[in-house]
Amino acid sequence: MSELVVSEQTLIDADLMSPEMPETPIGRGQMAAGRRQELAAFLRSRRERIAPEQVGMPPALRRRTPGLRREEVATLAGVGVTWYTWLEQGRDINASPQVLDAVARTLLLDPHERDHLFRLADAADSTGQSECKTLPPTAQLILDQLAPFPACIRNARFDVLAYNQAYEDMLGPLDQLPFEERNSLWRIFTNPACRTAWLDWDEGTRRMVAEYRAAMAEHVAEPAWKCLVSRLIKASPEFAELWERHEVASPENLTKRYLHPEVGLLNLNYTHLWLGQRLGTRMTTYTPADEQTDAKLRNLRDRRPELTAGLA
Repeated sequence: MSELVVSEQTLIDADLMSPEMPETPIGRGQMAAGRRQELAAFLRSRRERIAPEQVGMPPALRRRTPGLRREEVATLAGVGVTWYTWLEQGRDINASPQVLDAVARTLLLDPHERDHLFRLADAADSTGQSECKTLPPTAQLILDQLAPFPACIRNARFDVLAYNQAYEDMLGPLDQLPFEERNSLWRIFTNPACRTAWLDWDEGTRRMVAEYRAAMAEHVAEPAWKCLVSRLIKASPEFAELWERHEVASPENLTKRYLHPEVGLLNLNYTHLWLGQRLGTRMTTYTPADEQTDAKLRNLRDRRPELTAGLA
């Protein structure tokens, strides 16, 4: 009887070790190794497609391989040759966003290829500007067609990626601001005019900070997210106090009250339309909550030619 039990157990063990069933499940280490190999192949393919003259180098008559050499990429990107070689070999090394940015520029990557590079390297893009470049051309067209209603496109970090003229009329000029200041969270805590215009500032900022903390759970190690928090803590005691509460919230469609310096009170319903779940990119439209606000928004639009002429 015992021999029968042993025999059955032997058969069970044999089945578990059969080729159809892996000995161990695929773990994070194996997935990371696979990603590194994919990164290595991607970098090689991008390097080999670039002719030396495309990056300002004299054309070479004799080359054993097409495109640039590893040493040339490293030199142009300002990184160590050994380090870049290891990156192309799929070695287990860490690549900072700054170094990846230099490599992306050297290899002439388009916005989609750049995003792919950062994903494979398991690193966060240090700026949100690449997201602006990947918006479809139709995005701005849709925003412009919504006039006289304000509308913008933002990512989960509250960076304003695109907007229409009505949005700028409501919140003030944005074109001249550097990208890092074209952020709704930054402006609402550091710009006195924005603070005065938003009548429900206390409740609104509390919600925005809670939304940011909730969204940051998926980006907790990313430099751009941590940098914004650090800058805001230094610039605004109110933000620092709200950040320490550890409150979280999800975006909602609510009503905001703005006090515009030219037309007075605006009651606006804002609606989020999601464009990209991975980046949290959404279009936010501000539609009038009453007839008076509708008339004031149209008044602002109609006055745009006079305002522009007055600035000339």
